[in-house]
Amino acid sequence: MGLSPSKRLVFPNKPGEIPKVMRTILADIEAGGFSSDVAFAIRLSLDEALSNAVRHGNCGDPTKRVIVDYTITDEAFQVSVTDEGCGFVPEQVPDPTDQKNLERPCGRGVMLMKAYMSHVSYNEQGNCVTLIKNRDCPLPARAK
Repeated sequence: MGLSPSKRLVFPNKPGEIPKVMRTILADIEAGGFSSDVAFAIRLSLDEALSNAVRHGNCGDPTKRVIVDYTITDEAFQVSVTDEGCGFVPEQVPDPTDQKNLERPCGRGVMLMKAYMSHVSYNEQGNCVTLIKNRDCPLPARAK
């Protein structure tokens, strides 16, 4: 297959746009021959990243945009989701598995992305997350 050209999708900061973006990217994932397990991990994590950008990063502001850059290679899928918000400090997100946070809704999405993807990183500003899923990286044991 080789390296696919990088693709960029820019969409208005509206929750209703997320399914359209997901369909476009998932069609490329399918065409790229990823296993159903790996495609599932990408779908789950990407939906979380896009939702976080719209709701938290851009604070639901419909005048802002979300930018998605992705590439598919023989080895992996890589995507960066950037919002126009001020960013956050990922290390300050409460651990949702800590007893005192079990009933709090925050932090679960970040934990989910880390569990399902091969690599998760943020830019210095905290308004761009990069997700990488290696083709040969299995799902976490609990997810199967």
